[in-house]
Amino acid sequence: MDTSDNPQTLRSPRLRPGDRVRIVAPACPPGREHVARGVEQLTSWGLRAEVGEHVFDQWGYMAGRDEDRVSDLNSAFRDPGVRAVFAAMGGKGTYRIVDELDTDALRRDPKPVVGFSDITHLHLALWARCRLACLHGPYPNASDAWCGPESADAVRRALMTTDPVVIHRDAGQASAAVTVEGTATGVLVGGNLDAIRTEAGAGLPNLKGAILFLEHQRGTGLGEVDRALTQLIRTGALDGLRGVALGQFIGFEQDADDPTLGGWGIADVLRDRLTRLGVPVLGGLPAGHGSHPPTIPLGTQATINTAEGTLTVQPAVV
Repeated sequence: MDTSDNPQTLRSPRLRPGDRVRIVAPACPPGREHVARGVEQLTSWGLRAEVGEHVFDQWGYMAGRDEDRVSDLNSAFRDPGVRAVFAAMGGKGTYRIVDELDTDALRRDPKPVVGFSDITHLHLALWARCRLACLHGPYPNASDAWCGPESADAVRRALMTTDPVVIHRDAGQASAAVTVEGTATGVLVGGNLDAIRTEAGAGLPNLKGAILFLEHQRGTGLGEVDRALTQLIRTGALDGLRGVALGQFIGFEQDADDPTLGGWGIADVLRDRLTRLGVPVLGGLPAGHGSHPPTIPLGTQATINTAEGTLTVQPAVV
């Protein structure tokens, strides 16, 4: 699906006090105490928080069997009283169920899905198949040490107001050293780099006309980022991008001191792969797997401005 030829985004009504929302677990199983904390947080906003039937199931490293995890999602999508869906946790497993999502239900009755990391698979699938605007935001079970009051309030504002979201570059982020000057406007799509790479050839939406948001947490090292970006380039998935917004790349701090890497760090890999796209690149956004994350709408119009160091995104709700 081409973001430039099909600009219409499906946006949900903003939440109001008294609305029902549901926590589901599309990936790994959360702890009961964490979900209880999330329910408490959502209730403090005047919402009526529910927990999906299979949230505390376990099947290997996942929160129950595939059919049960997707059943919880589709039950929330089909229930007209549920006005937003929160992922309880990321991890592994969302990629196994995205083909079974009831996107027809969301076309009839749109509601935002909130999460990040492995939940990027949901965001990409919902954008590709029904153009639903979602939210790249923290799980509703996070401790104050990881997601403090400011981050929690950012989720609330993104769901309960129609204010645009503005994220400012943080010079302390590893990706801040990567900049290709300019401004660009397009629909913001993306999230976790590994999830985006995994969806290439298996449902990744057409990114022509889009601003691509990328964030990542270290696994095996610089090579994994190089391989992921190279695969996306070689498949043509990045053809027609209007710009790139780089969030956090966590865990790569010591690579520049490794003599086997020739002095390269994560910024060098990002710069080497992305500057050749010939589009503006804004690095240093404090969004990803780090503490106190912002909440960013996905699937709505966004503008990056490298001179001002800002990503401005239109709301996911109306």
